[in-house]
Amino acid sequence: MTIFVDMDDVLADTYGKHIELYNKEHQQDLHINQITSGEIWHNVPEIHKKSIKDHALQPGFFRNLKPFKDAIQVMEALYNKHEVYIATAATQFPNSLLEKSEWLDEHMPFITWQHRIMCGDKFILNGDLLIDDRTYNLEKFEGDTLLYNSPHNVNDTGYTRVSNWLEIAERLL
Repeated sequence: MTIFVDMDDVLADTYGKHIELYNKEHQQDLHINQITSGEIWHNVPEIHKKSIKDHALQPGFFRNLKPFKDAIQVMEALYNKHEVYIATAATQFPNSLLEKSEWLDEHMPFITWQHRIMCGDKFILNGDLLIDDRTYNLEKFEGDTLLYNSPHNVNDTGYTRVSNWLEIAERLL
């Protein structure tokens, strides 16, 4: 099976990093369990929205993301059983291409450079399965899809949803 896996908010905790930086910058105590839907900037005062949108422009933002629990072990097992590719938007933010490559080198060195697709739009992907947190990527994919749960997509319907990497393992290993 050919499987494409997104990075941000699927393998790496982008949402959590935004919250961490927001709390530090604005001396707040926002927690992910306080957010019921939407992007981080939808859940903060208007005066703080721009600073959150600028996080992805900061050097080190993508490089210093934490991997989700069990993501590394499950990805390695998937990689050993299937044809697995990382498919991540890496051209929107100037630092993200290099930082995402370095992140993968550190956390998932078993995924070789030949299996890393750093792209803009994912409509070009052609395979059996796409695991992503953004429905706009899933809706254009012609194979099967798994929607990785995130506060920003809780109201999206019409996709098979997974909440963690152990659920993915149960389905695919």
